[in-house]
Amino acid sequence: MTKLKLGFAGVGRMGTPMVKRLIAAGYTVTVYDTNTVAVSALAGEGAGRATTPAELMGLCDVVLLSLPTPEIVHAVALGPDGLASGKGAKIVIDLSTTGPRTERQLAQGLKVADITTVDCPVSGGVGGAEKGTLAMMVACEVSVMETVQPILEVLGKPIHVGAEPGMGQMIKVINNLMSVTALSIASEALVLGTKAGLDPDVLIEVVNSGSGSSNATMTKIPKFVLPRSFDFGFSIGLSAKDIRLCLEESDALGVPMIVGGAVRQLLTVAKGDLGADADLTEIIKPIEEWAGVTVAGSKARG
Repeated sequence: MTKLKLGFAGVGRMGTPMVKRLIAAGYTVTVYDTNTVAVSALAGEGAGRATTPAELMGLCDVVLLSLPTPEIVHAVALGPDGLASGKGAKIVIDLSTTGPRTERQLAQGLKVADITTVDCPVSGGVGGAEKGTLAMMVACEVSVMETVQPILEVLGKPIHVGAEPGMGQMIKVINNLMSVTALSIASEALVLGTKAGLDPDVLIEVVNSGSGSSNATMTKIPKFVLPRSFDFGFSIGLSAKDIRLCLEESDALGVPMIVGGAVRQLLTVAKGDLGADADLTEIIKPIEEWAGVTVAGSKARG
């Protein structure tokens, strides 16, 4: 079977490794991004180039989006020279985290141009994008899922969650709230333990052997916090955006999220102190400052 020609808009930290995997799997991929350095790097590995989203549409059968904010997704898809104004591809797979309402607006705008939207946010970070192990929450008609599944399986594990655009986004923002909540409470607990004189390496070892373990204590804390490298690869600003999107949905549905509100508060403080580009794992730093201690593993302590 002839492989579909692919377009890819957004070749940042997540998009670049995904494009590399698609090229390695034998797909013809054309990329678009305002970052010409990133585009040139991928062109050197065999990707084609498009100068506008509209041009990208004319060079492929399916376009994938991996963009940082709802506003940028809207501009690339529906703005001047956007995807909707191009002729060619009939399917757009949105891998971004835009929130349910923006995704529904995106799908409606593309539908006018006879383009089908696949709502497909991903989870797993840069490491998952590099390894092809992303969790992929796919919302589209079953017939469309059959078309795009071989593409998505190059990038991770696609799970069909429903037919309506926005359903994948709803699961994604819930997942991200749960993830950053685990990191937030683990960070507070580590600071508390350190202040009480406990060895943070020992504390994490004990927690991970018991009921307090989570992805935060199993992965993020040992790999990025205790060594003080803080290079998980996802920014506080983007995390704050995701939590805002989730809590906007909870407000609209009348579902109180008391713990979620507290996590948003901590993210707001961390973003104000450290800047939007700071690594998400640095969320521990304001807590350390308030407590007057620094949490460091044995290697970081020397």
